[in-house]
Amino acid sequence: MPSVAGDADRRALTLVERDDVAASVPKALPRTDVPANGTRLRGRGRECEALDRLLAGVRAGGSQVLVLRGRRGVGKTALLEYASERASECRVVRGAGVQSEMDLAFAGLHQLCGPLLDHAEQLPVPQRQALGTALGLRAGDAPDRFFLGLAVLGLLREVAAERPLVFFMDDAQWLDQTSAQVLGFVARRLEATSVAVVVTVYEGSGEHEFAGLPELVVEGLGNRDAGALLGSMVTGRLDEGVRDRIVAETRGNPRALLEVARSMTPAELAGGFGLHDPLLPPGQIEESLLRQLAPLPAATRQLLLLAAAEPLGDAALVLRATQRLKLGVEAAAPAVGAGLVEFGERVRFRHPLMRSAIYRASSREDRRAVHGALADATDPQTDPDRRAWHRAHATFGPDDGVADELERSAGRARARGGRAAEAAFLERATLLTRAPARRAQRGLAAAQANHDAGAPEAALDMLAAAQAGPLDALQNARVDLLRAQISFAVSGGSDAPALLLNAAKRLEPLDVGLAREAYLDAISAGIVNGQLGRDGTLAEIGQAARAAPQPLRHPRASDLLLDGLALLITEGYPAGTPVLKRALSAFCAEDVAADEDLRWLGLACHTAGLLWDDEAREILSARQVEAARDAGTPAVSPLALTSQLGAHLSAGKLDGAVAQNREAELVADPRESDRAACDALAVAAFQGREAESCRLIDATTSAVVARGQGTSLTMIQWSTALLYNGLGRYDKAVDAARQASEHPDQLLFGSWPLVELIEAASRSGMTECAADALQRLAETTGASATDWALGVEARSRALLTDGQEAEELYREAIDRLGRTRAVMYLARTHLLYGEWLRRERRRLDAREQLRVAQDLCTAMGLDAFAQRAARELLATGETARKRTLGTTGQLTAQEAEIARLAGDGLSNPEIGARLFISPRTVEYHLHKVFAKLNIYSRKQLVRALDSAPSRQGPPGTRLGVAEAA
Repeated sequence: MPSVAGDADRRALTLVERDDVAASVPKALPRTDVPANGTRLRGRGRECEALDRLLAGVRAGGSQVLVLRGRRGVGKTALLEYASERASECRVVRGAGVQSEMDLAFAGLHQLCGPLLDHAEQLPVPQRQALGTALGLRAGDAPDRFFLGLAVLGLLREVAAERPLVFFMDDAQWLDQTSAQVLGFVARRLEATSVAVVVTVYEGSGEHEFAGLPELVVEGLGNRDAGALLGSMVTGRLDEGVRDRIVAETRGNPRALLEVARSMTPAELAGGFGLHDPLLPPGQIEESLLRQLAPLPAATRQLLLLAAAEPLGDAALVLRATQRLKLGVEAAAPAVGAGLVEFGERVRFRHPLMRSAIYRASSREDRRAVHGALADATDPQTDPDRRAWHRAHATFGPDDGVADELERSAGRARARGGRAAEAAFLERATLLTRAPARRAQRGLAAAQANHDAGAPEAALDMLAAAQAGPLDALQNARVDLLRAQISFAVSGGSDAPALLLNAAKRLEPLDVGLAREAYLDAISAGIVNGQLGRDGTLAEIGQAARAAPQPLRHPRASDLLLDGLALLITEGYPAGTPVLKRALSAFCAEDVAADEDLRWLGLACHTAGLLWDDEAREILSARQVEAARDAGTPAVSPLALTSQLGAHLSAGKLDGAVAQNREAELVADPRESDRAACDALAVAAFQGREAESCRLIDATTSAVVARGQGTSLTMIQWSTALLYNGLGRYDKAVDAARQASEHPDQLLFGSWPLVELIEAASRSGMTECAADALQRLAETTGASATDWALGVEARSRALLTDGQEAEELYREAIDRLGRTRAVMYLARTHLLYGEWLRRERRRLDAREQLRVAQDLCTAMGLDAFAQRAARELLATGETARKRTLGTTGQLTAQEAEIARLAGDGLSNPEIGARLFISPRTVEYHLHKVFAKLNIYSRKQLVRALDSAPSRQGPPGTRLGVAEAA
């Protein structure tokens, strides 16, 4: 039997084949079309259209059957995921054949019928008894298969009478025989029933129970889509030539692409500069492949090794190299005849792992010979880097000439942003360098390049090589700094800030610029350690950074960031905010150097959150993700994605947050899986999913504590407070928010939990606790003075105020937050204002605010807060409206007119005067427009209206008092 991938591989394939992480597609490759609900599968337009037609048919009352047939790993499960997500308004039942259960009679029927047994009582007695016996619910002889088939058919019809039913069965070739026969029987007799059956089977599996049913053969992806998919799987830079070779050898099979991506190093992916380690023992698959090579002539095996050593599969280059090895063209015939390899424009091995198997199994002498031939056949003018690489692998012993070539190649790789390739060149150059001092210098450079490329183990190995040679004082200090940076990247422990602080002090008299960068690293480490760090460490770093020498050149953005953070740490927000605002402006400017962008954008983005600067936060988080991808540094990407996820949540862009979390899960180092889990918790809390949130809280808390990730612990506590405020469980929200905000010296999440604490404490009658939290909040919001900050402060003050003053504060908060990207805070402010109005017995005014809150929260996916608004609406005597595609996708005539006038620049009072409605009613309708168009500011109205559907009245219709009433 063929092997089946594990759950982790299946999940990874489903995630990577989706195209909802739009930016993960390489810029040179076009993306496929996007279905209406935003879910995308690369290169699967034909298949998705077929599934969409199937679902439309079952919704319309007709029966539907489809067999998806294809090779292992081609993406059939991803298509089922797509269809499952699209099956709105249908009842969905899913099952999967399991190889180990093929001998268990009726195992598949358990999956199909088990969730539907609440309708079994309506079946005729013989059918009900047959089904009960098959499922082990009653004793009896083996049921007649005809009665059993009728029972399952009747059960599906009973369920579908209430609601269309869709049944998905994955890997149906592994169903037990009886279940497969019954499922095939049912699929042929559905007739005019609102039931759809979709099964997937392996091509060539030999099953025949589904023969003759409508089927769709799922092929491998086309070259462009396969290349885009491969690009989304890898975390570093992907060379176009390497990409094309992998796509060709995998035939566009998504699972094969995933296997190859996992088996290759970042340096190999960046350009083939890093062949498989020949010291590693071959795996089971490779051993099987190698046995096929044994009968081949020696010349053929040497030709295959030559092709395996050429990472791009360049057939012309391989041909030129064969001449230098005196191999005739006829040497290829046995391998081609056996179907092991194809020679066209590219050399394509039958199995993508055969290349590494051949290379690993060869001797060092044979490898040097083929690399030498490839080096001689490579043009030094058009491809100097590949020639240097092959020369390096053909060289026995030190060779300074080759080492110099490799160092020049490393410089070119760095200029292109290929950090992994740079590291590979420098590692090899170090090994080939004779002079100990020069070798140590190159080893230190290789260690730095590996650290930048996210390869800490390789970086430590090269540091050890560097320390074996003579180092001067500056180089020794750089070793200390790099070792501290690697330690922090790997473990994130509480000792990292102190190590980085010591390295910074040691660098002060040797290199001012490097010392200042080390201080920024120390501050970053202190922030990440947060509440789990050692008391006073961050303050000590701030004091030392303030006393550090000033830059010798014009201050860069990073210099301003260091000075501002040092002031904020030592003297508070009022002292540090002005300098930090200048730093953020500098980072947002277009002329910031690429290296500075990449290294410090994460800290700058977090600083924007500290200062309640939503515009800078969005700009910098997007730029951080782009810079990390462009530079091919996987170690940066998870933090960058986390930053952007926070910006998406604040702006109410749940789809973007979910997509970022999915990509973070794919690119995160396994040692940092808790970071992606914390992001997933934030999304679940945002949506009000208590069960999932609690599971994630339990799963992540101990992990982040063990790693010393105090910021992640604060994020868990903040997410918990957000969750329970949405659910109205204010006692639990108070506890979580207190834990998250009781460490005033932490910098990243220090203010946001205070907002949750004020709401929860005020609702719990804990006035003193709320007032203390408000005083601490005002220190940060007053210093930043952005609309986001002052809007949040006004809302928080309103919770602790009565009468007209409270109303004015709520109105101020709505006005200020309405001018920001912080739509989540705006929606919740409408909710709090509506709750306050209801308690003031102003039911009509309360309804207006609560409707806006419900619309905004529902559109954003803030389900718990939307339900809070619905409950409050019920308390005012109004039944909360259900959201439908019609209410979210179209503008009414009055909404369209108000949106047009707002887009023209008219204020709310001016719009109200023109349409004879109140400014408050204008504001209400505008918030509905924003929710329907998925925008957050007036600036976006003009562009959004160009593509928004609307229900316009007849020409000349006056949109005014009559419609408003």
